Amino acid sequence: MTYYLIREMLEECTPEEIQKGTWQFAAVLKPEEYKNVRDSFNMGIDMDLNLNRITDTKAVVNYDSLTGTFNIPDHECFSEHKNKVAFALDEKGIVLIDASDYSERIVRQIQQSRRWKLPSLERFIYDFLEETIHNDLPLLESIEEELSTMEDMIMKGDINEYPMSLNDIRSDLLDMHKHYEHLIDVAREFEENENQFFHEDNLRYFRLFSERVERLQDTVTQLREYISQLRDLIAGELSIKQNKIMTLLTVITAIFMPLTLIAGWYGMNFVNMPELYWPWGYPAVIVVSILIVIVSLIWFKKKKWL
Repeated sequence: MTYYLIREMLEECTPEEIQKGTWQFAAVLKPEEYKNVRDSFNMGIDMDLNLNRITDTKAVVNYDSLTGTFNIPDHECFSEHKNKVAFALDEKGIVLIDASDYSERIVRQIQQSRRWKLPSLERFIYDFLEETIHNDLPLLESIEEELSTMEDMIMKGDINEYPMSLNDIRSDLLDMHKHYEHLIDVAREFEENENQFFHEDNLRYFRLFSERVERLQDTVTQLREYISQLRDLIAGELSIKQNKIMTLLTVITAIFMPLTLIAGWYGMNFVNMPELYWPWGYPAVIVVSILIVIVSLIWFKKKKWL
């Protein structure tokens, strides 16, 4: 467990220093650790500490505390692994409960990179939330580049089948859209400030965060629309290729139909067939067959069927 005082920068401290109440605090604890010390925070709430039950990001307003959960996707495997964090806060500070080292890494990053002129609990929460989406814009830009590359391949005719990776991207974007919706709800719950835990002037941090997430959500919406356009484009390209194949098969069938007719006639066993005993009969049939093929090809070219 680690405790921090929210001063000009995060300062690691002892539980006794937090109890003095001179500065607001942030604490990062494992579920087992929180069970042993939760009474010392005087937040009057008994949370479910089974983090495996966390399914979304939300905030719940209680009588003398504000609790909730973060369900943050892992960018390496967006739809599979989630970083699950529970939290409880009041006007004195915030407690982050995390079975992994995810929250600790973020808080350490804030400690190393942030220095505040006006330190506050609201600013710490804002920076913590910002760190959870820090890499989202580069991720969305990489997805856009991947889709753009796929579009170039489609336009060049290099796509011979529907790319299954497009479904994976679509699924990830759907998860991201839901995740951003939940983050916006949490930020607005904080901004509502029902229990008056936050200073009125600092509510702007939550508004700034929700506006940034809304822009990310708009980007996700645009990418989802882009995927829909690509799916239509791929379907059209594959349909064109299939039509070309069918046209080629039709042309081949049309060319060989008269040849098949000639072969059928001359395969009949009749004595008085024309040119049956003519010395030039066989060469004549060959010449006629070649002429039929040439005339057919010229005709199909003229009609632009080839």
